[in-house]
Amino acid sequence: MSQTLTHESTTRARRALATRLEILRGAAAAFRERGFHATRLEDVAAALGRTKGSLYYYFRSKEEILYFCQDHVLDGLLAAGRAAERNGRDPGAALERLLATHVEQLLGEAGGGPAHFEVEALPPVRRAAIVAKRDRYEAIVHRLIARGQRARAFGAGDPALLARVALGAVNATARWYRPGGPLTPAEIGREVARRVVHGL
Repeated sequence: MSQTLTHESTTRARRALATRLEILRGAAAAFRERGFHATRLEDVAAALGRTKGSLYYYFRSKEEILYFCQDHVLDGLLAAGRAAERNGRDPGAALERLLATHVEQLLGEAGGGPAHFEVEALPPVRRAAIVAKRDRYEAIVHRLIARGQRARAFGAGDPALLARVALGAVNATARWYRPGGPLTPAEIGREVARRVVHGL
């Protein structure tokens, strides 16, 4: 009986996450078209072919969508970052895979767009939570670069500064990315990551 209930709750949770991600992608399209601040929840619903009321079960406001966008992506990046740190063999390859994953999650699952940069639009408590996760992720990139420098895989330089340069390059893809182009998010991720790591 408990296994059946667990299976059912897991299935419901997966369906809810899939719906939230679908809404997020619709919101990303609306934010790209109108900008975050000019977009209303009605615009997000229209982009999805839904009613505004149907969104309320998942999100009560566009700020909740914004928080989910940033929180979901950062959770994925932190998991990928921890996996990269466990790879003790090749720091260059580990960093390149991490940055490629970063771009793919930014543009693919989360739909890309300017919502990734609207941290100041979040309520203070949620903003603090996102900034804390962002700082933890940046620290992972910092440590990977420092490890690569010790292994002589990367050139000299302040690893904290180089981490910010690398993250600036991969985050910038969300500003210019448009779905439907000739390259997939995964392809863009691999190419951008390769260029960034080569530059190190």
